Amino acid sequence: MVAVVGAWFLVAAFVLLAWPKIGADRNWRAVALSLTLGFSLIHQLLFSTIAEDAYITFRYALNIADGNGPVFNTGERVEGYANFLWMIAIALPKAAFGADIETSAIVLGLLATLGAVLLAYVTVNRVVARAAGEPRPAYGVAAAVLVAGAGGLAAYGGSGTETPLFVLLMFGVFASLAARRPVVAGVLVSFAMMTRPAGMLLAVLVGLWLLIAALRGRYTWWSPAGWLLGALVFAAPWTAWRVTYYDHVLPSSVLIPFDVDVGARIDRGWQYLSGFSVVHQGFLLLGLVAAVALSLRRGTGGSPHESEARSLTWLMLVTTVGLTGFVVFFGGDAGPAWRLLAPIPPLLSVAAVSVYGVLTVATKPSPRPRPQVQRLMPAAAMTLSGLAVLVSVFSPEMLTRVRAWHDHGAQMEEIGRWLDAYLPPGSIVSTSAPGVLSYHAGTQLQIVGVRGQTEEIGEAVVSRRRPTLAVITDSGYAATQSCVIDSAYALRYRAASFLREGTSSWLTVFLRADVERSVTSALDRSPDFRHVPCPS
Repeated sequence: MVAVVGAWFLVAAFVLLAWPKIGADRNWRAVALSLTLGFSLIHQLLFSTIAEDAYITFRYALNIADGNGPVFNTGERVEGYANFLWMIAIALPKAAFGADIETSAIVLGLLATLGAVLLAYVTVNRVVARAAGEPRPAYGVAAAVLVAGAGGLAAYGGSGTETPLFVLLMFGVFASLAARRPVVAGVLVSFAMMTRPAGMLLAVLVGLWLLIAALRGRYTWWSPAGWLLGALVFAAPWTAWRVTYYDHVLPSSVLIPFDVDVGARIDRGWQYLSGFSVVHQGFLLLGLVAAVALSLRRGTGGSPHESEARSLTWLMLVTTVGLTGFVVFFGGDAGPAWRLLAPIPPLLSVAAVSVYGVLTVATKPSPRPRPQVQRLMPAAAMTLSGLAVLVSVFSPEMLTRVRAWHDHGAQMEEIGRWLDAYLPPGSIVSTSAPGVLSYHAGTQLQIVGVRGQTEEIGEAVVSRRRPTLAVITDSGYAATQSCVIDSAYALRYRAASFLREGTSSWLTVFLRADVERSVTSALDRSPDFRHVPCPS
């Protein structure tokens, strides 16, 4: 905690004191960005927790690297992931060099987050330069510091999930549009679609923006056409492969939520958004102020390039609203630090600083601007970034819950390794937490979810055989012995409790009645877990 607060203080002091030099000298900007990247890295390391959902992708990546294809269980073609590009990215080091998948995912996530910080700098500079006709590079530094301070992005930087890659690609799309590179923007949009389902919404919004720009004469018709061609280069073969391999067009991640009542799903999504809004008030206020300022200052008679820059900042703001609505509609998720909404504060930061830059260059500067006015924007950026760090440290939904999540994950990892070592190969394990447990249980065991006796992972039917064993816990061990059996397993299963040796931690599993004795005996051979019969 002290390290991240100290890193923020160092960045804030340097940026505020050296602000005029940062705008005028490349070397000073390099120092400011280096300090910002260091701050971002320390902020990410504060959390240092791999997400439960990431392990589902890890298991798919492990099967790819082992030559089994993108499957959760060998021989079952089920699309239980929603991040194809990220899955491939973390599988490649394992397949090519034998690198550990967890380590690869952590390193790539940290690098993607640092890349997003740098792309925030590039995106703002390109948008402002489009309006001004010349670079104003200091503004990009302020945006980079804001992105580095965004707690959700930092929490998921080293989490093993696709979140940092999605933010990186999203910034890449806007930077490409600001540079008038629609083909590159199309390619990056297709990558975003392959990284997270919300990428489809981003693609729609960008496509509509280019069409409107062409209708208004800002762009030629080649721009939307080139964007579409760039997107289809990767999106078309990816879709064709998915239809061939999994036998459906839409990703399972899009279809599964529709199994839940719409009203209940949206209520859950609003609750998710309300919690996020309370903690991220500063970023939301920043975006609101930017939208109001942009609305009030329209029609100033600026150049076509200035109008284009304004339009691009509107696209960013509309994208934040669209992505938020997308998450609310699909009901959010159960993880801490609001993973699905993590891209919103960074995008609001880039949009707001871009708006400030565009409106500033559209106004005739005073002959001798006062130093206090010159430092107003960096002071606001440093203050909001500092408040975001305090939220990371003190909000119960951020660091506290992430660390509890880490402890639960460590326990599920122990359970998974125990099952891998002592269950017969080919055993079917039903679990309410298929992430960490499934990855560490190895690919020799068949892992299925829980809905009654079994459920579908993705949308394909799992094995028709009944599970050998069920582990019904999302948070690891219990403090006391329990022999209560879940009603869905009461008819054909028996409860068996195990004590973690050297601790007061208990785990209850449900064993299929016809294999209860043999499996109990096998699991009891472990020196780390001891079977304690349930009281008669």
